[in-house]
Amino acid sequence: MYIGVTNDLNIRIEQHKENKGNPKSFAGKYFCYNLIYFEHFNHIEHAIAREKELKKWRREKKVTLIETVNPEWRFLNDEI
Repeated sequence: MYIGVTNDLNIRIEQHKENKGNPKSFAGKYFCYNLIYFEHFNHIEHAIAREKELKKWRREKKVTLIETVNPEWRFLNDEI
């Protein structure tokens, strides 16, 4: 799972798509370009703090979080 912060989610998704297969980046190496979960923050400091928090979580806890709002794991790329 890829976790990151951006100020423009649409542009960031496109950047990930363009980078797919690139072994020099995590998202490219692991083909991370389908959005399954996101949170919105008004202040970058809060977003960065949440990113750091989520990155410390075990995979099982991340899966539980995702499934609370997206139990089918639908790709949300076109819904933002």
